[in-house]
Amino acid sequence: MKEAVSKMIKIRTLGIVTSLIILIGYPCIRTFGQPLLIQNISKRAILSLNGKWNYIIDPYEMGYYDYRTKPYDENPKPQDRAFYTNTKPKDKTERIEYDFDKSPTLLVPRDWNSQEEKLLYYEGTIWYKKSFDYQKSGPGNRVFIHFGAVNYRADVYLNGKKLGFHKGGFTPFNFEITDLVREKDNFVIVKVTNTRSAEEVPTLNTDWWNYGGITRDVTIAETPAAFISDYFLQLKKGTDEILSGYVRLNGSAVSGREIEVAIPGIGFNKKIVTDNSGKASVEVAVQGLRLWSPQDPHLYDVKIISDRDSISDRIGFRTLATRGSDILVNGKPVFLRGISIHEENAIRGGRAYSREDAQMLLNWVKELGCNFVRLAHYPHNENMARLADEMGIMVWEENPVYWTIQWTNPETFKTAANQLKELISRDKNRASVIVWSMANETPVTPERIIFLKNLADTTRSIDNVRLVSAALEQKSTPGNELVRTIEDPFAQYVDLVSFNEYIGWYDGLPSKCAGIEWKIDYDKPVFISEFGADALGGLHGDSLTRWSEEYQQYMYRETLKMIGKIPNLRGCSPWILVDFRSPRRVLPGIQDGWNRKGLISETGNKKKAFYTLKEFYESVSKKY
Repeated sequence: MKEAVSKMIKIRTLGIVTSLIILIGYPCIRTFGQPLLIQNISKRAILSLNGKWNYIIDPYEMGYYDYRTKPYDENPKPQDRAFYTNTKPKDKTERIEYDFDKSPTLLVPRDWNSQEEKLLYYEGTIWYKKSFDYQKSGPGNRVFIHFGAVNYRADVYLNGKKLGFHKGGFTPFNFEITDLVREKDNFVIVKVTNTRSAEEVPTLNTDWWNYGGITRDVTIAETPAAFISDYFLQLKKGTDEILSGYVRLNGSAVSGREIEVAIPGIGFNKKIVTDNSGKASVEVAVQGLRLWSPQDPHLYDVKIISDRDSISDRIGFRTLATRGSDILVNGKPVFLRGISIHEENAIRGGRAYSREDAQMLLNWVKELGCNFVRLAHYPHNENMARLADEMGIMVWEENPVYWTIQWTNPETFKTAANQLKELISRDKNRASVIVWSMANETPVTPERIIFLKNLADTTRSIDNVRLVSAALEQKSTPGNELVRTIEDPFAQYVDLVSFNEYIGWYDGLPSKCAGIEWKIDYDKPVFISEFGADALGGLHGDSLTRWSEEYQQYMYRETLKMIGKIPNLRGCSPWILVDFRSPRRVLPGIQDGWNRKGLISETGNKKKAFYTLKEFYESVSKKY
């Protein structure tokens, strides 16, 4: 990891030029011992470790620290009481105070909160253990263990040896285990901690459930000694016929290796050669591409072949740009008919984790008439982006920089940047993904602007094709409460001016919408990233009865008329598709631990406002 460097950025905020110095660490934080993140893991020769894992609840972390709070894994001779050693008594006289094999089990992938009632609100440490056998398919091959996501910190051990750690509850990571894995009797132990912390991303305060556990797939993947670890193929920015990108090999002797990139559907075949780092760049004209769009979500079979490895993917190609107030997909203006989603299966309960979960949510999205979805407030499962590719749904993906975090803490920035990089690394070949979001509802301060600008710069250095945005906040203009504007200097750094507003719910009654005037002085597309009102499914009253479906519907009607007057409006993603759990929502008989802003209840029933938004989107679709 490079040493943190001092960086001075002058910014103009609220009419004042402020010079600030902040320590920002580049590149992103790396997990201890982690290699480059392997792409398209499902296409590798894999062994699934999904299923039942034994677990031990450890709120005092006694399996990790000795009584002087020193980590056992930093001791050259760890004590037998360290859980990751999985020690068994040698005879009847030996005292060992834990036993994974006699402990209960949890399902992986799943959160722990929804599996055991006693764990519903649990925040702390749980140790997971899984035993497995593994025989390599070829001599000289390499073996990795890959986690789709673990919330929040994962310390991973194989056969008593620490592989490393990872922070971030929603992004993938992997470790090489070639020299540690055995043919028989392997055991992987993961210390999972979901304790919220002020310096982490997200921080202490969120409006969603802090689901702990190994929440996505765990697999053992096998590769050749030198393998295709990463690739990025897209249409070059500003063109619809130049394929641009790279392929990267990982391993020894990766210099000067020939790689073939083929798209059989158009008869495309190109051979490229790696440089000293194992990277081979490609930029070549292609003919006859059928461009991906919501109306025609065409995906090509793409094959990447080296002398020792091959990988295949299904990739769509499309152009993306902004021009003044327009968003252009394949050169044509689009209106983003969106909805926001949390990664929950409310009907089953708990964190969504399967392709079936994603299919259920995106089927509702299509039924609503959407061509766009905002995945809030963190990276969702890879299933979502891949299914959106197939279904023709454009996607906003978001980094979990939420509300207020430690803007001047270099380690906090590294953690945020790492999660953003891992998200982009995973989904950069998905045609459906058109927006990378830096943050949600963060306060306007000079330190925060530097923080977010550096995230935006990092994003564009990795992917200069997709749009960069953030869910900002609107405010009243001085002296006139009914004239609303965006006074956020970060708006100058985004491609899409996006903001949340709750006029008619947190800000007056729905009738207030009729008197609101918008003054947004940016020649950019405007996107309303959130608006909404709570309604308990099945509760009815007149249009001014709070918590009723009629109130929510009234607020939607007035809001849609209000935002329709914004000249640069090019889309919205109301809050939210389905009711979701939140410990902040405690009103008995109404909320009961649920945020009720969903257009669909936790029982799967559609509320009145669902059909109001659907009707609006049907009318908009006739204009675009």
